[in-house]
Amino acid sequence: MKQTILRKYARLIARVGVNIQKGQDVIIGCDLDQPKFVALLVDECYKAGARKVKVEFDYQPLEKLHVRHQSVTTMAKVEDWEKARLQHYVDTLPCLIYLASEDPDGLKGINQKKMAKASQKRYPIVKPYWDTMENKYQWCIAAVPGAAWAKKLFPELPKGRAIEKLWEAILFTSRVTEDPVAAWEAHDKDLHDRCAYLNGLGITELRYKGDNGTDLTVGMIPEAEFKGGGDRTKDRGVFFNPNIPTEECFISPMRGKAEGIVYATMPLSYQGQLIENFSVRFEKGKAVEVKAEKNQALLEQMISMDEGAAYLGECALVPVNSPIAESGILFYETLFDENAACHLALGAGFADTIKGFENMTLDECRALGINESMEHVDFMIGYEGLDIDAVTREGKTVPIFRRGKWAF
Repeated sequence: MKQTILRKYARLIARVGVNIQKGQDVIIGCDLDQPKFVALLVDECYKAGARKVKVEFDYQPLEKLHVRHQSVTTMAKVEDWEKARLQHYVDTLPCLIYLASEDPDGLKGINQKKMAKASQKRYPIVKPYWDTMENKYQWCIAAVPGAAWAKKLFPELPKGRAIEKLWEAILFTSRVTEDPVAAWEAHDKDLHDRCAYLNGLGITELRYKGDNGTDLTVGMIPEAEFKGGGDRTKDRGVFFNPNIPTEECFISPMRGKAEGIVYATMPLSYQGQLIENFSVRFEKGKAVEVKAEKNQALLEQMISMDEGAAYLGECALVPVNSPIAESGILFYETLFDENAACHLALGAGFADTIKGFENMTLDECRALGINESMEHVDFMIGYEGLDIDAVTREGKTVPIFRRGKWAF
C-alpha cells in the first residue's frame, strides 16, 4: 500500500478520530501487526500537537500463556502500579487509540471460564476509574490488517496479497479518499440529520420483524436520543469520532423493556472465538434463553458475566446498502460487521445518549434506565428481510426500515 495513502489514514485517525488537542498525551493500543503504520500514526499524533505518545503492544499467544500459567487470583489482582496508571488517566485524560488487527480465532482453546472469573474480580476495582472518565476523553477504534485476520477473510490468496486486499477494504470503508477530512464532515452531517429525524418522532418502542423468525419489541427511555458519527467530550466539548468506520444511528434502550426473540445474521467474535448461528430470547428485558450452533456455552457465559450482561445496552440502525455491507466482506471483526447491519448490544448502555447528560452524573443517567455492565457486546441482526417500525408517543406507527434499508 502506498505510503501517501497510509499517511492520510494515520492523519485521519489523529485529527478526525481522536482529534488531538495541543499538549494532550496519546496512548495507542495495538497488536504486533503493521509496525510501520504505527510509526506513521505516532508521527501524525505529534504533528497534531500531542505532548507524548505511548504505544502498548498486545500479542494473543502471550495472552494464552498468561491465562494458562497464572492463577485466577494472580490474573484478577489489580497491582498498585496499575491503579496509579488508571489514576493518571483520570487526572490527565489522554486520547486513547486502539488499532484492531487480531486473529478472529486467535484465542481458540483458551480457558474461557478462568479468564471470565478473573475479569469479574478485576472489574469492581477498575470500574470507579473508568466511571470517573466516562464521556470526558477522546477515543477512537480503527483497524490495520493482521496476517491471520487477512488469511481468514481471503484464504485463497497468498499472505501478502491477502494483507493488501484487507488494506484496500479498510481504507475504502473508512472513507480514506482524496480528502478524507471533507468526506468525514459530510458523513457526520448525514448521520446527524438522520438522528435528528428519528429524535423528532418521539419514539417509545422499536419493533423488529424478520422472515427469519425475529420478532422483538424494545422500549425506549423517554429522555434518550439517537446519536451517530462524531461525539463531544462532556467537559471541554471536543468533537471526535470514536469509530472509524461508522455507519450507525444508535440509542440506549430502557433496561427491562424487551420482549421476543431475535436471530443473529452474522457470526459474533467474542474473546477470540466465534459464536455462530445463534438466537436470543428476551422476557422483561432480560435474555432468558440463548441458542447457538457453535459455542453456545461461550454465549451463555457471556450473558452471565454480571447482572447487566443479559440486558440490552444499545439498539443500532444500519442499512444493508452501507459501504461495508456492499463490500460483500464478512470481516469477523465487530468494528466493521456492526456497521454492515442493524445490531443490538448486550451489556452496558451509553450515558451520553441521555439528553442533557452533560449536566448529570453517571448514576443519574443509569437511574433513568441506562443499563450497567462490565460487558458491551454487539451482535448483528440486520439483513434484507428485516423490517423495523417505531411506535411514537402519539401512538402512531412509523416505518423506519423496510427490507433492511432506511424507510425515510
